[in-house]
Amino acid sequence: MKKIMIGLVLAAALAPAMAQAASFDCDRARAADEKAICASRPLNDKDVRMALLYEINRKTLAMGGREALEDAQHQWLRERRSCGPRRACLDRAYDRRLDELQRGLERIYRNGPF
Repeated sequence: MKKIMIGLVLAAALAPAMAQAASFDCDRARAADEKAICASRPLNDKDVRMALLYEINRKTLAMGGREALEDAQHQWLRERRSCGPRRACLDRAYDRRLDELQRGLERIYRNGPF
């Protein structure tokens, strides 16, 4: 039952994210990293997943934890920007961030009201 509830919550949260492309407007992409993400379906998909996991984590943390998460996200965005158009670098950056955010989601699974 717990896994079904988690699946329903994630499906509801994923629906709006799956309808959009990247977590930012690709028509307004100016930086090399943003253009590379918009041009690559796998990177685009990782960006959408990262944005979703970030929002779930952000909404479940208390104020101090939320601020730390936001600071970490800003640092990660600087790291991503430093990759420029290099897809391998962007791929590694997303993999690291997704792993971090997934660990936060595991915390929700362990401590949630499911």
